[in-house]
Amino acid sequence: MYRFLVVIEKIKENYSAYSPDLPGCIATGVTHEEVEQNIYEAIEMHVHGLIEDNLPVPTPHAFAEYVAVR
Repeated sequence: MYRFLVVIEKIKENYSAYSPDLPGCIATGVTHEEVEQNIYEAIEMHVHGLIEDNLPVPTPHAFAEYVAVR
């Protein structure tokens, strides 16, 4: 099992998502739920493609934290 950080951003009238550990693996969607499903499918396809091509699956290094500022 692999776990990758996903960043979801609201862009104008839709959403976009990407994983910092998988360059080029991106997705878009009209709703938050749609982009979540789309990025899940994109990451799944990306990782399975790497495995099928006998290429290494990147080790996840990205992490996220919220920073509170007063």
